[in-house]
This record gives sequence, structure tokens and C-alpha cells, in this order.
Amino acid sequence: MTLKALVVDDEAPARSELRFLLEEAGGVEVVGEASNAVEALQLIRAIPYDVVFLDIDMPGLSGVQLAETFSELERQPSIIFVTAHSEHAVKAFEVAAADYLVKPVEVERLRQAVSRLAPAEVAGAKIERVPVEKAGKKLLLQVEDIYYIMAKDDYSYLHTDGERYLSTISLAQLEKKLELSGFFRVHRRYLVNLARVREVVPMYGGTLLLTLNDREGNQVPVSRRRVPALKKALGL
Repeated sequence: MTLKALVVDDEAPARSELRFLLEEAGGVEVVGEASNAVEALQLIRAIPYDVVFLDIDMPGLSGVQLAETFSELERQPSIIFVTAHSEHAVKAFEVAAADYLVKPVEVERLRQAVSRLAPAEVAGAKIERVPVEKAGKKLLLQVEDIYYIMAKDDYSYLHTDGERYLSTISLAQLEKKLELSGFFRVHRRYLVNLARVREVVPMYGGTLLLTLNDREGNQVPVSRRRVPALKKALGL
């Protein structure tokens, strides 16, 4: 399957170079180019692109700011950042970028990035890491290490086996980002990694209580409204 791509970079030579590299890599057809965020948004709203190759430093809206607007689109393209600056990587993954390439890009590295965009994931790429904060540091947390997530106002707390991390991403946004990774919204305040559930306990009033397989045996409540869908997801 050939993916329809948009290349966004304020420098024409950079766009031409990337177009050439993508032809060499294969699997992608560049059907649009833009030199700034305004042009890019006009094209994205007119054509259903599968992937956008996006520079970060541009006049007006930056590449990251442009990517943040994609959440408003009915069909969101995958994002691959192509930039000369490596220090923006954490911010890039906050908008669920599929990959982050540092210029000059080699064909093999570009081919590797494209290969991750499996057809089933193009409309909403499966993410492998989530940006979090702990002790004043920004980290990238592996999705598979997350046991459950709890909402706290407009923020979220991500719990691993014995550790807790803060995320500025809301629970609703995390639910959407992690829907392809086996996470399930069991309660208005909780999102659970179903692969980490050890025991399902029926409770009074038709609710459930999930016991996780972490060292502390943490428990997460399931609201009555979510019980039927959860049972179906777990095959119960």
C-alpha cells in the first residue's frame, strides 16, 4: 500500500531533498508540499493524507503547534518530524508523532520510519511511548510499562510497577492515544492496561473491582456503565 504524504518545510531545497529520499525509500507518494502551517492546514483539510512529514522551526506556527491542531481533524494523519534539531523530541512525542528524524536523513532511516506506518495504523498511529514528568525531568515512558492511569483535574497520573508519573495530557486524550495499545476506560477517572489485570472481582450494585499484577496489587474500580463493555473486552 502506497501512503499519501504531505511534506511541510519552509525551505524549498529541504522539501526537494526529502521528496527525492522518499522516492528512494519507497512506499510513499508525495502528493502535496507546503512552506508554512497555513498552507499545510489548507491542504490537509482538502485531501486525506496518510502521513505528514513536518519540519519544526518554521515562520508563524511551529511544526509542533501545527501538529497539535490535527486533533481537531476528523481523519488525523500520522506525523513524522524531520528537523535539524534533536532537542524537540520529547515535545514531538507529546503530539503522538510516529517518528522523529534528524537532518541529514539517510534513506534507510527514512525507510524504517515509513515501515512503522502499517496500513491498519495510518488513521491513528499506535504509540510506543508517552511523555511524562517526574522530579522536574521530562521522560518518555514505555506504554507497556503503564499499569493504569488516573485523572487528576486536567492532568493525569501514570502508574507503573511501584512508580507514579505526571502527564499534562488529559485522560480523555490518553484514552484516544492508547486505544490501539490495549487500554480500556473503566471509569470516568481511570484508564487500565488490560494486559496488567490479574483478577476481576464482582462488587455490590453490579460494579467490578480490578486487581492488577503489580507488586502492590493495586485495585481499580469499574463503573456499572462500563461493566458490559469490559467483560466483552476481557472475554468474560
